Amino acid sequence: MILTSGQPSAAVSLPRAYFITFSCYGARLHGDASGSVDRNHNQFETPYLPPNTKRVQSHRKRMNQPPYELDRRRRDFVLKAMQEVCSYRGWVLLAAHMRTNHVHVVVEALASPERVMNDFKGLASRKLNEQGIDTPHRQRWARHGSTRYLWKPEQVDAAIHYVVYGQGEPMAVFVKK
Repeated sequence: MILTSGQPSAAVSLPRAYFITFSCYGARLHGDASGSVDRNHNQFETPYLPPNTKRVQSHRKRMNQPPYELDRRRRDFVLKAMQEVCSYRGWVLLAAHMRTNHVHVVVEALASPERVMNDFKGLASRKLNEQGIDTPHRQRWARHGSTRYLWKPEQVDAAIHYVVYGQGEPMAVFVKK
């Protein structure tokens, strides 16, 4: 139980951790056959959007840059940026896996998962810009992402296992020991 504003009536219960996933720009478009969510299809344990070729084509036409991918060098910089954000903010990074077109993270934080995700994306982009890997105006990340609240220890353990072992060949991976 956390007290906010010093008011006992403002006590709120926070989850043990968050399971955050976000995609690279252009990697998962609404209506894609691999599954996606939108504002009307985003509740826990509800179906993804149905496949819709016309919707995917419409989204592709609106893209002003090609899809973004994380090669080995980029994945390493993104992982280091996430570790740096957690260290600076006092968050605990439990697990992270940088993939070619998306990122999975399990993190303990006294902040909203949206704030955590935005801080991760922001510092990762800044670090990539500092390295001159991409142009400064390169769109790297899809808008928003998935922010799951993990309330129970077994949910945290399952999310960590999925992030570390459920993604195929390991790429840039971190797991807290």
